[in-house]
Amino acid sequence: MKVLKFGGTSVGSAERMQLVSEIITATSEPKVIVLSAVSGTTNKLVAIGDLLLSKKQVEASELIEKLYSEYQIFITKLLSKSKQVESAKKVVENSFVLMRNYLNYPFGRSKNNELVAQGELLSTNLFNLFLEENGIKSKLLLALDFLHLNSKGEPVVKDMAEKLNSRLKENNDHQLFITQGFICLNNEGDIDNLKRGGSDYSASLIGAALKADEIQIWTDIDGMHNNDPRIVETTKAIKHLSFDEAAELAYFGAKILHPATILPAQEAAVPVRLKNTMEPQAEGTLIDKNIEDRSVKAVAVKDGITAIKIKSSRMLLAHGFLLKIFQIFDFYKTPIDLVTTSEIAVSLTIDDTTHLKELVKELEQLGVVEVDGSHSIICLVGNYILKNSEVIKNLFHSLEELPVRMISLGGSKNNISVLVNTEYKLKALQNINQGVFGM
Repeated sequence: MKVLKFGGTSVGSAERMQLVSEIITATSEPKVIVLSAVSGTTNKLVAIGDLLLSKKQVEASELIEKLYSEYQIFITKLLSKSKQVESAKKVVENSFVLMRNYLNYPFGRSKNNELVAQGELLSTNLFNLFLEENGIKSKLLLALDFLHLNSKGEPVVKDMAEKLNSRLKENNDHQLFITQGFICLNNEGDIDNLKRGGSDYSASLIGAALKADEIQIWTDIDGMHNNDPRIVETTKAIKHLSFDEAAELAYFGAKILHPATILPAQEAAVPVRLKNTMEPQAEGTLIDKNIEDRSVKAVAVKDGITAIKIKSSRMLLAHGFLLKIFQIFDFYKTPIDLVTTSEIAVSLTIDDTTHLKELVKELEQLGVVEVDGSHSIICLVGNYILKNSEVIKNLFHSLEELPVRMISLGGSKNNISVLVNTEYKLKALQNINQGVFGM
């Protein structure tokens, strides 16, 4: 059993869905196919939801009808046989009747989640009809039947495994199963989701629950690259990463993979492979438990970072000072990325500034607070790279002419992180590409 996830661009047109069908039928082993919404749909549904929450019914109605027209065109390009065309029109009509009903009734968070879920429900239903029209036997599974969250908003993995395996046993005459990424039910039984990029996470949870042979994440790039190909021209795909390396890269900005994806696969020891829908023959990147060497593998960037420095002489030879700082961030549910300390100061970074004013106000009771926005974390990743003095030397040499705000190393055996003003990000990545990777 393999689990294959295809993102929005991979199912964004009739031609792309045809390509996906060729990929999933190229081999005969059982597969669960996890699909995102058709590219662009989620953004439009979010925009409709924002308008409804703002009670702008006229504007929301216009967007609903525009999206409805787009799906009518999508059907004509995807399907040709009358039976499947009629079924597709009913599927689309049902979703848009629901959307139109939102215009006439109170619209809150639960309804907004239900609205956004229509993207995945539409893509999976339409793709399943496409397979049917082409004589490919498949079974559509509803993710809401098996992917549930507990009161903490975390997936109930054991319950999921039991329910999902039960669904597969009930349909043991099928080898191909289609389901939705991203969407789920919360502990109150309402439609919810795993947040943006959550389809990767869905695939990982499904793969772990089924003890799959492999989880494949199909996107529009041929695996994880050693640098950001959108910024640096000369990059290369990485053939292999350990789970820990991939987790670091995903968290620190590698857009190809959702940060939560690795943990379920790692705990179940299920390999993850990153593949390119446009180049299915490309090797891609394999992520598993194996640790190959101590070389540097890649660099990732996380933007939108704010640095906060708390300086106080009360910190000198005192205990409990860091605890007080972390308790403030915990109270406002604000995660911290990097931390560095000296005898009388603590510097740290956050990427969520929702409660920045409140945080600063409380931190000022502990000392003098300085806040610097518009920064980027550049993270160099590789197995045991802290034991490779050549890597550290080359990194610092690459950055010697740039003003570095913070350096964090030693917290993990797999990464070295530096903080720079975002205006120096491009130059830093180019220098690292040449000085560390020799490219």
